Amino acid sequence: MKNKILILAISSIAISGWTQEKQKDSIKSLKEVVVSGTPNKYVVKEPSNSLRLQTEIEKIPQNIQVITKDAIDNQNIINMMESVTRNVSGAQMIEHWGHFARINMRGFKLPAFRNGMNVELPWGPLSEDMSMVERIEFVKGPSGFMMSAGEPGGFYNVVTKKPTKNKIRELSFTTGSYNTYRGTIDLGGALSKDGKFQYRLNGMYQNLESQREFEKSNRYSIVPSFRYEFSDNTTVTTEVTYQKAKQMIGAAYVFAPASAGYGSLDRDFSILDKDFPMSTIEEVSFLTNITHKFNENWSVAGQYMIMQYSGTGSSLWAYSMAENGDLLRYLSIWDALSTNQLAQIYTNGTFNTGFIKHKVMGGIDSRNLSYYADWGQYGLIDDPANPFNIYNPVYGNAVYPEFDRSQSVKERGAANHQGADLYSAYAQDELNFLDEKLRLTIATRYTEGKTFAYGAESKEARFTPRFGLSYDILKGFTAYALYDQSFAPQYGASATGEKFDPVLGTDIEGGLKKSWFKGKLNTGLTVYQITKENVLVNDPENPNFSIQLGEIQSKGIEFDMQGQITPELNIILNYANTDVEITKDSDPANVGTKVAGFAKHITNGWINYNFKKDSFLKGFGISAGYQYQVDRSSWNWGADNESELPDYFRLDGAISWKNQHFSATLTINNILDEYLYSGSNYGTYLYWQSEPGINGRITVAYRF
Repeated sequence: MKNKILILAISSIAISGWTQEKQKDSIKSLKEVVVSGTPNKYVVKEPSNSLRLQTEIEKIPQNIQVITKDAIDNQNIINMMESVTRNVSGAQMIEHWGHFARINMRGFKLPAFRNGMNVELPWGPLSEDMSMVERIEFVKGPSGFMMSAGEPGGFYNVVTKKPTKNKIRELSFTTGSYNTYRGTIDLGGALSKDGKFQYRLNGMYQNLESQREFEKSNRYSIVPSFRYEFSDNTTVTTEVTYQKAKQMIGAAYVFAPASAGYGSLDRDFSILDKDFPMSTIEEVSFLTNITHKFNENWSVAGQYMIMQYSGTGSSLWAYSMAENGDLLRYLSIWDALSTNQLAQIYTNGTFNTGFIKHKVMGGIDSRNLSYYADWGQYGLIDDPANPFNIYNPVYGNAVYPEFDRSQSVKERGAANHQGADLYSAYAQDELNFLDEKLRLTIATRYTEGKTFAYGAESKEARFTPRFGLSYDILKGFTAYALYDQSFAPQYGASATGEKFDPVLGTDIEGGLKKSWFKGKLNTGLTVYQITKENVLVNDPENPNFSIQLGEIQSKGIEFDMQGQITPELNIILNYANTDVEITKDSDPANVGTKVAGFAKHITNGWINYNFKKDSFLKGFGISAGYQYQVDRSSWNWGADNESELPDYFRLDGAISWKNQHFSATLTINNILDEYLYSGSNYGTYLYWQSEPGINGRITVAYRF
């Protein structure tokens, strides 16, 4: 297995070194991200405006990867839960949570951003449907220019489709395995003769089942947005997002005695029962963005978002598991209500002091989050005298409990109330020397406020610095170094009553970025080390308390390639070597122990070939891709603290055809029909969630 990794990594480097040409494109100012097509299917030069940066990705001293709409369409991905992470080195979907994307990178959970706003929830947000998505940006490391409070692994930012003057008319229909039926609509263009008033409307409805019996879901979304250009320098954009999903929470879990091992039941085995109740999740958000350009050098932007998220339903889990396979299943209430309000205002500017060119950015932002949840009611669905047996299942005997919803979620979920009131200011100066070949970034963020959960509260006020350096060795060939910090509040106190300091995350990294073929192909190599200090560990003298002696270190190497090798051939290829372990602990035996939630080796590839325009097969394309993970850990160690999952290898392929108005893509996933799963050990029993065997779908689109 490890030889495969070595061969794939060497192949990646060999392809990278195939050829080199100097770029001729000059640096251009940031432009609004719109669906107008990109000359290179998998490559963009600049981050979206929502990342606030005014520098090309190649010159930013940080590892930033962008998944384009072309890559999403080419892989026939329909939501954030489906193999999006294959396009970014080291990114890994942890479990299959069903309604939200739980993504880890560099060994830490990534918060979800949408249009530059932190929309992360304890169990959310509802995963974005690709019908509304223009691109997805993965920013690695603490990313002080966007946030400071949180895990140091980075974040992902979903950029939604925006209004445009260009006329857009597209309908699509998807069908496939497990009774998949899906339709989308994408409309856009000018609403006024002068083109100043623009709109975009994206809608989707889908219904699908699963390889597991009784499991089904449906969802729909509608996303209207409008933009008005008051002048060449001032625009206002407003967007409303509404998503609603009905699905069965916990449907993917399979339980078995620990002695039986992972994968000991059929891949399609279901612990669901007939007439299992559906859960309903609704999410609605309102976003307004205002931008004003004072002159060629200075601009200001502000945006406000309010998002409301609600869930009404239930979740299935195991109450007990016997060695003979007798399983008592229980259903717990799963009701949630959240309000998330975010505001940002920031300015970008450029000026000179002597021979130094300054690119400055500064701003303030706030987040007010409130999340209530009721998980306190539950009941067995099996008779203890006649349990459900996983080796001899009999369906149809389940009796579902009735839950008391006479009080509001806020009243019922007061004990589980979580949230944050955070306010911060950020200032950054990018100093450019030697005709802008050398760039030094000096920045700091000040954050204050409080976070709270389950009756505990933590108030913090902290500065987090950021320093970056990048240098153009050659045109299109950049070296960079970065130092950045993050912090995460902690609750409670030590045995002596001392309040715990926040966890401090420090990232030190360096890398090389190279563009090839006049910017049509990008490669990047990164080496990093992230240290988390002040981690809570058991107090050896007071077993009921904790002390802050813990330290966790994540280090690794990342390689990314994406772009066009020839006009017909596009490629995405990446590899990450990740190692996360305990470096300090009150118990010396724990030092050197791996931390859960990562795979040591991850490599992914996707290659797409479109036949030449003068070819007999004009309009046709073929694609193939793989996902390979080695030395996987579960998301939670559970009982044995060293639980390993088998290696993961999945092979997918696609055939496509398109002309001016029509396109069709047939995708086959898991071509080798492997039994693929992830899971965790809970001591006497374990669980896993399986992926489907070989399956397919076809999407047909019409543009008019």
